[in-house]
Amino acid sequence: MNIEPFRIDDIAPFLKLAERENWLAEPWEFQFLLSTFPQGCFAARSDNGETAGFVTSFRHERSGWIGNLIVAGEQRGMGIGEKLFTAAFETLQAPGVDTIWLTASKSGSPLYQKYGFIGIDTICRRVGEGRGRHASVGLLSGGVALTTSEAEVDSLAWGDRRSALLAVTVGRGRLLQDGSGFISLQPCGDSVQLGPFSAVDSGCAERLFEAALQNVASGTKVFIDSPASNRAAVCMLNRKRIKVVGSNLLMYAGKKPNYRPELIYGLATMGSCG
Repeated sequence: MNIEPFRIDDIAPFLKLAERENWLAEPWEFQFLLSTFPQGCFAARSDNGETAGFVTSFRHERSGWIGNLIVAGEQRGMGIGEKLFTAAFETLQAPGVDTIWLTASKSGSPLYQKYGFIGIDTICRRVGEGRGRHASVGLLSGGVALTTSEAEVDSLAWGDRRSALLAVTVGRGRLLQDGSGFISLQPCGDSVQLGPFSAVDSGCAERLFEAALQNVASGTKVFIDSPASNRAAVCMLNRKRIKVVGSNLLMYAGKKPNYRPELIYGLATMGSCG
């Protein structure tokens, strides 16, 4: 099995594998990753060109993120996942990268621990519904950018500037903001992803979140990935009946980050870039 660059024509095969695993993944994400950090995205191919697995990675200013590690069911147990992972990991171990992030399933975490990754939080996948009687998913239109103060909240939360990721995720959705926090409503198939979502306090977060639910049509499914250590987020999401349907361990390797989960209410992507 050969580890080779992830290509544009690999997106469709990846999405088929992801669908089998009930992953939330959309083509835009891979178009973004391949246009901004192609050297960190890989596919495992047999000599006849058949793909068996994929991984992506992305670099911010001083940190990186590994995501989308997947291997076809019939090819598991052969070391392919580890080869893909190490290819991405080694690409991110470059000058200027202090910390590397990823989210891990219970079964996947032993592999990452082997390479020095440490658990720092749990990211909970939650699902609820929109509540806007007259809202429409068609209202989700991009074009609004974050203010400097809002981008700074995100930077304080993650200990790094994530300008490219924020630009693409906020730009493709609808942005609600108030200067001390923001939430983006991103289209996700027939559903809506709530995130990136950061706020300096729980009052700001609750106002933004309620406005977001009112801007999504009643009955439309909403997803959010939120850190379990943000107790204010947990309480708010429980009150709003946004139920936990799964979780992964948030891990890092390298320098311990200035991670402030109390500022993070929703991640920007569903596990691939933070």
